[in-house]
Amino acid sequence: MTGIENKGKAGCGTLYLCATPIGNLGDITARVLDTLAAVDVIAAEDTRNTRHLLTHFDIHTKLTSYHEHNRVEKAGELISLLESGQDIALVTDAGTPAISDPGEVLVDLCHEAGIPVTSLPGPSAVITALSLSGISARRFAFEGFLPGREDKKTRRTILEALKEEPRTIVLYEAPHHLRALLADLSEALGGGRRLAVCRELTKRFEEVTRTTLSEADAFYRDNEPRGEYVLVIEGIGLEGQRQRAQKAWEEMSVADHVAHYEAQGLDRKEAMKCAARDRGISKSEVYKELL
Repeated sequence: MTGIENKGKAGCGTLYLCATPIGNLGDITARVLDTLAAVDVIAAEDTRNTRHLLTHFDIHTKLTSYHEHNRVEKAGELISLLESGQDIALVTDAGTPAISDPGEVLVDLCHEAGIPVTSLPGPSAVITALSLSGISARRFAFEGFLPGREDKKTRRTILEALKEEPRTIVLYEAPHHLRALLADLSEALGGGRRLAVCRELTKRFEEVTRTTLSEADAFYRDNEPRGEYVLVIEGIGLEGQRQRAQKAWEEMSVADHVAHYEAQGLDRKEAMKCAARDRGISKSEVYKELL
């Protein structure tokens, strides 16, 4: 499909989620360009950045700002425009709208109001970094930007959860916060955890460094972070989870282990069976320990 072919239902316009380049302007799709030129309004996270993009491609569609600080009140205005029959393209600073982005609020409200929403796929920093990292992308957890150090409790809670995350982890970070993030990750997850530090993706100085958390932490203590970063971090994996669980059981007495399952409602026989399985021993050995 090129341009706008779906005017929505009952006179409503359509919200188009338009992915824009994360660095290289050549990555924009023909479908996105056609749509940006054809809609009535473009809602942009930063109108200055978007105006540069539109000028480059000789597009003169009306711009309005939609960002983190006006995402709720401005969403109401945009909904009204859509309900009046106008088509709107939503763009973020770079990449795909509504991914770690205030656009998710507008998308949610459009669905609630019965306004058609469609996505025009294209660049995404998380997918680009995953594909470049060489770390397993079969299963991954995208965390976006972690809460800042000023929100210590929430940040600590998330880091504790990530320590046990079996899937590959993807994080975004700005250069002025990168050192603090690497220090916290190295402490929480362990310095030996593998990661790929992806910097300035699709731009002239694109760089992907495969290293460990401790090595990256040490490097950026002595070197100034520059550009935008995506971190792809190896998860603990299913085997790592099993080993940690095994260690936890080994630190518990057999009696406490059986009691743990009895507290969950299992009878003694089933509790002994579960404890034996966890510890990698026979049920008769559990029975002897209990005696």
